[in-house]
Amino acid sequence: MSPELRKRFFVILAVIAGCFASLIPINKRINLGLDLKGGMHLVLKVQNDNLPTAQAKEDAVLKSMEVLRNRIDGLGVGETLIQRQGGNQILLQLPGVTDRDKALDMIGRVARLEFHLVDPDESKLKGAMNGHAPDGDELMVMKKEGGAPILISKEVAMGGEGIKDARVDFDRTGMQPKITMVFNDKGAKDFGDLTTAHVNERLAIVLDNEVLSAPNIREPILTGDAEITGDFKFEEASLLALALRTGALPVPMSIEEERTIGPLLGKDSIEAGIKATILGGILIVLFMTGYYLIGGLIASAALAINLLMVLGGMGLLNILMPDSQVTLTLPGIAGIILTLGMAVDANVLINERTREEIDNGRPLSAAISTGYARAWSAILDSHVTSLIAAFFLFQFGSGPIKGFAVTLSVGLVASLFTSIFITRAFYNFLLEKRLLKALPMMHVFTKPNFNFLNKRNICFVFSVVLLTWGMFNLSVKKGSAYGIDFAGGQIQEFKFDKPVSVDHLRAIFKEAKMEHVVIQDFANAPSNIILRTPQESEDTHAQVLALFKDKLPDDHFVVLRVEKVGPVVGKALRTKAIEAILLALLGMLIYVGIRFKHYDFAAAAVIAIFHDVLITLGLIVLMGRQVDLLVVTALMTVAGYSINDSIIIYDRVRENVPKIRNRSLGDIINDSINQTLGRTILTTFVTLLSVFALYFVGGEVLNSFALVLALGFLFGTYSTVYIVSPLFLMWHGNKKW
Repeated sequence: MSPELRKRFFVILAVIAGCFASLIPINKRINLGLDLKGGMHLVLKVQNDNLPTAQAKEDAVLKSMEVLRNRIDGLGVGETLIQRQGGNQILLQLPGVTDRDKALDMIGRVARLEFHLVDPDESKLKGAMNGHAPDGDELMVMKKEGGAPILISKEVAMGGEGIKDARVDFDRTGMQPKITMVFNDKGAKDFGDLTTAHVNERLAIVLDNEVLSAPNIREPILTGDAEITGDFKFEEASLLALALRTGALPVPMSIEEERTIGPLLGKDSIEAGIKATILGGILIVLFMTGYYLIGGLIASAALAINLLMVLGGMGLLNILMPDSQVTLTLPGIAGIILTLGMAVDANVLINERTREEIDNGRPLSAAISTGYARAWSAILDSHVTSLIAAFFLFQFGSGPIKGFAVTLSVGLVASLFTSIFITRAFYNFLLEKRLLKALPMMHVFTKPNFNFLNKRNICFVFSVVLLTWGMFNLSVKKGSAYGIDFAGGQIQEFKFDKPVSVDHLRAIFKEAKMEHVVIQDFANAPSNIILRTPQESEDTHAQVLALFKDKLPDDHFVVLRVEKVGPVVGKALRTKAIEAILLALLGMLIYVGIRFKHYDFAAAAVIAIFHDVLITLGLIVLMGRQVDLLVVTALMTVAGYSINDSIIIYDRVRENVPKIRNRSLGDIINDSINQTLGRTILTTFVTLLSVFALYFVGGEVLNSFALVLALGFLFGTYSTVYIVSPLFLMWHGNKKW
């Protein structure tokens, strides 16, 4: 074996060994979310009774929900469920929380920071200690310095609203943690004015009515920085810095209820999903091996290593960042599906390019080498474009969008490594050992010559009609088109004499055509069941009661509560999600425009993303499915697949333009689509194998998820040929190039 090949295999084995090391034990390295494992169930009461107006009480609940979500995101607890329940309660579910005390401390801490001037008069301090505090002053004790008494002004000199950032640092000894703060522009000005006016006076830093420290102001502080010192442990300082970063709760909260819940998807759906995933993997391996033979075996081995690298990468992130754990949920699995689809596409592209070179008469070794070289630009551009999108989704998104972005990013890096580095090492080994004499493959089309662009007007009309029909139907259905995640609804809790399995209940609701009911059980109370029903009508509870009496006549039950709940995806989360998606699209637009030197093509590709997502969304609603977080997750996957498809075809256009002179742009585009037709059909078909397995075998809960993926992937292929290409041609004109 040559030294270069030996180095390649050493790297591959080291990566595989590292992945296994990062994964073992898997139950500790990979954290599962609420949908897959369950977790902690809390009902919190917002103590807003003493607020003066109804609007103030309402604002306190909404602000508390926003602060909670920001804090929990900062803790690294991914994919939480936060819903308003009743008038002044918040339902909070945390996936697989192992550090209960840490979570409860963060949730319950108000984190109201205030700065108070210290009264320097010793006689007043002594009088206050004897029970005679002066008007306008308050006697408190210091957190450090042995609880020394201190007299501070009741008037708040400055609040903590102006804090822009707060981080943990260490003092000069490097042993004692402290908290460094950075103010925003207004906060920096106010703090500068305060310290300028009170040089040589002491300023008490008060957090939740506790004096942390009271340093002397030696000079004006105009830099916008401040620090809090105290007898902190590192963990305490980290939680406090997080609370300061995310803002104070408007009012205190109390924990009304604490329980442990089972997975949202239910045991039956999880088992069905695992079976469907295994079946999909087997179908992909069988097809790739049957179609590409040796090339298919190599691609299948690379896909297996790809999946191992994704899981190993997640395990490694959890080892390196113990305070910001990555949680695997269904949105994360959607990101894995997208990256595996792109990995399949990369392998198909390499094999098809290699076949072209063999057909052109090149020797096998040269054909493989040239095939990789010609496929490289398309593979790189598609992966980098998706990585840019993942960066913005992670940076500015929240909740499920962040989970999708993490697994997508890890998967894209793994896909590049396996499809380019690992498969090439396998080919080089076979060539070096003279075990590979030929590379036979099947053909879908032999030199196809279809005129795709002459159907563009028909396709434009078809797309406009489908889009209009779907969006009109969505607007007519209004709230009923959305599931409880977006529209809110009812939460109903029942206690049965004999425990009822989630699987059995789901079958009952399916028979009654109430598939949208979300069912959860409790690990520590198996006789209790929680149902979440969308806000479709007022008689949901009556329907459930009648159904239980009819289908479970021998199992007596009592109704523990029926309450209205707000949406999981509130206004703040929706705003962050929209901002993240728009920035991701902008990032893709800029990169594709630069790489292809045509921003009109990039614009056409982004239009195609909207086309695919909106048509798929409209069709889902037309089919009577509700839009929930699972559907949104699948739509994000569709968007990633759509841009990938466009890049692959237009990489061939970019390659053909210098080679084909004095031909119209329309002819060049048609030739390019025909040349990549085999790859387009094969990639879509192979990816759909796993999606169809999920649709037919994955169970009722995953059915809508798989349906969205199937429709989106099909329309992604359609739009690349019949939307992006005609738009690009229309904007450029069918002139000779």
